[in-house]
Amino acid sequence: MKALVFFLLLAVVSAKQYDRCELARAMKAYGLAGYRGISLANWVCLAKHESDFNTRALNRNSDGSTDYGIFQINNRWWCTNGQFRSANGCRLSCSELLTDNIAKAVECAKTIVRQQGITA
Repeated sequence: MKALVFFLLLAVVSAKQYDRCELARAMKAYGLAGYRGISLANWVCLAKHESDFNTRALNRNSDGSTDYGIFQINNRWWCTNGQFRSANGCRLSCSELLTDNIAKAVECAKTIVRQQGITA
C-alpha cells in the first residue's frame, strides 16, 4: 500500500519534459506559429532556454518574485501565487502554468507578447 501511495504521489509531482518536436506540435496547435510575427522556432528556442522544456520549472528571482512553467512567466506581473503582490496581467493562478497541458501558459504568453512584445 505504501508503495502504491508513493508511486501515485510521484506521478502527481513529476513534470512533463517535452521533447523539441512534441513541444513544437503543441505550440502550433495552440496558435503560436507566426503569432505576432514570431516564428515557431523562436517560441521553441525561448522554451528551451527558459525551462529546458520543463512544464514545472520554477525559478526564484533576486527581487523575491518567481518565474513559472515552460515560459518562466513571472508572478510580479503576470500570475498570482497568493503570496506575492502581483499585477496578475494574465488573470490566472501561477499554479495553472505548471501543468502538463500548456494551453494556459500559451494564452498567457500571447497576452504578454500583445502587451509588451517578445522581449518582455
